[in-house]
Amino acid sequence: MENLLSIITFIPLIAALVLAFFLRGDDEAAQTNAKWVALIATSATFLVSLFLIAQFDPQDTGFQFVEEREWLMGLTYKMGVDGISILFVMLTTFLMPITILSCWGVTHRVKEYMIAFLLLETLMIGVFCALDLILFYLFFEAGLIPMFLIIGIWGGQNRIYAAFKFFLYTFIGSVLMLVAMIAMYMDAGTTDIVALLSHEFSAGPIKVLGWQIAGGLQTMMFLAFFASFAVKMPMWPVHTWLPDAHVQAPTAGSVILAAVLLKMGGYGFLRFSLPMFPVGSDLLAPLVLWMSAIAIVYASLVALAQQDIKKLIAYSSVAHMGYVTMGIFAVNQQGIDGAIFQMLSHGFISGALFLCVGVIYDRMHTRDIDAYGGLVNKMPAYALVFMLFTMANVGLPGTSGFVGEFLTLMGIFQVNTWVAMIATSGVILSAAYALYLFRKVVWGDLIKESLKTISDMNVRERAIFAPLVVMTILLGVYPALITDVIGPSVEALISNYETAMAQADTGAAVKLASH
Repeated sequence: MENLLSIITFIPLIAALVLAFFLRGDDEAAQTNAKWVALIATSATFLVSLFLIAQFDPQDTGFQFVEEREWLMGLTYKMGVDGISILFVMLTTFLMPITILSCWGVTHRVKEYMIAFLLLETLMIGVFCALDLILFYLFFEAGLIPMFLIIGIWGGQNRIYAAFKFFLYTFIGSVLMLVAMIAMYMDAGTTDIVALLSHEFSAGPIKVLGWQIAGGLQTMMFLAFFASFAVKMPMWPVHTWLPDAHVQAPTAGSVILAAVLLKMGGYGFLRFSLPMFPVGSDLLAPLVLWMSAIAIVYASLVALAQQDIKKLIAYSSVAHMGYVTMGIFAVNQQGIDGAIFQMLSHGFISGALFLCVGVIYDRMHTRDIDAYGGLVNKMPAYALVFMLFTMANVGLPGTSGFVGEFLTLMGIFQVNTWVAMIATSGVILSAAYALYLFRKVVWGDLIKESLKTISDMNVRERAIFAPLVVMTILLGVYPALITDVIGPSVEALISNYETAMAQADTGAAVKLASH
């Protein structure tokens, strides 16, 4: 099928335009119609994406389904996927119908709410498919707008503060990336990502404001991209926007923020930082590894102190993203495989945990841990689902959470045993905060009067969790579903990285000999 990536990318946008221009009124029937249009569009996007994964050849390490055409003022519209990006496209299309289904109880400005999510899906898929720098930047930055509106209009009491903090943090980080992209164009004469992957950027030392910068242009560009991707993930210490955004965002907003938007930072490191700036990546890898280790321990300890359920899960996300950056900058097969697996697994698990919070918040309108207790007595089905995802979040063998953490720790152990030891302590801490939350909310006697009339999950809520349960267990017992797809592309990435480093070392030795 021709233009398959464009079809997948723009089905949600077309549905958003249909809602914007053809759906009139704000009565209950119009609200229901808006939800159905969004659900059908996102489901159709997922079904079409199944054609993509069915036709994808994992052994071909190049980009597949490539589309290229002239676009605007000499810019090129170029899309394509490889073994790394295709699974992020699948994650996005898989989660969106589930997210829309979780919005069924929304009654405030429903049409606009659905339009925001449909636009967001188009922009997220575009990030993972774009093969042109400017196209990537447009998708990457434009994704801020619908999420800013979702938090700012449909969020909690402090939604305006959280929305602006989210926007400013991520936007300011990305401005530096834009500057680096302009420098890349000036140096390479193209914005084509495929061409840039084989372009050798200068790694000779340069002086900036009197400081000698090792790695030269590569180090400068790495830092500029790092500023954007570190905020997006988010890494410690630029993570403070995330707990505020999660607490104030509506349930569906938190699901997409945790499950997909955070993954754009990790994807950016794999698409740009490692392959394009290998010398800069190598020089700054020890810093990134230690920042990741600090993030795992610090975020886990802060999670232990939380009273708001969403905030606890948000800090858990910061800790889990620490494993991702650690695995990526270990730059070996297990590390990068583990990092990608962890990102995909975290998409299912964290999304499900935020949906679990949404289930009880819809009934009780509070996220305070102390407001709950003994829910197993009235909500056994909910307790079972919550337990599964709690265990997956801890990294219990047999769930997808275990595979990602185990591979990442194997990768980092080969590079730095001290960082590996500190990161492993995060596994114990994650068990502490996750089991504390589960015990306080679910176990015990049902003594609070307000909880005695609470009802268990309905059919729609069970349908929302069913595919997430299946994926979490399936990937836990059969991880080859992911590793077989990403393996050859990761191997090629590492091989190119090592070749580039060897050439850089040879070049440095030749210069030294000539002196």
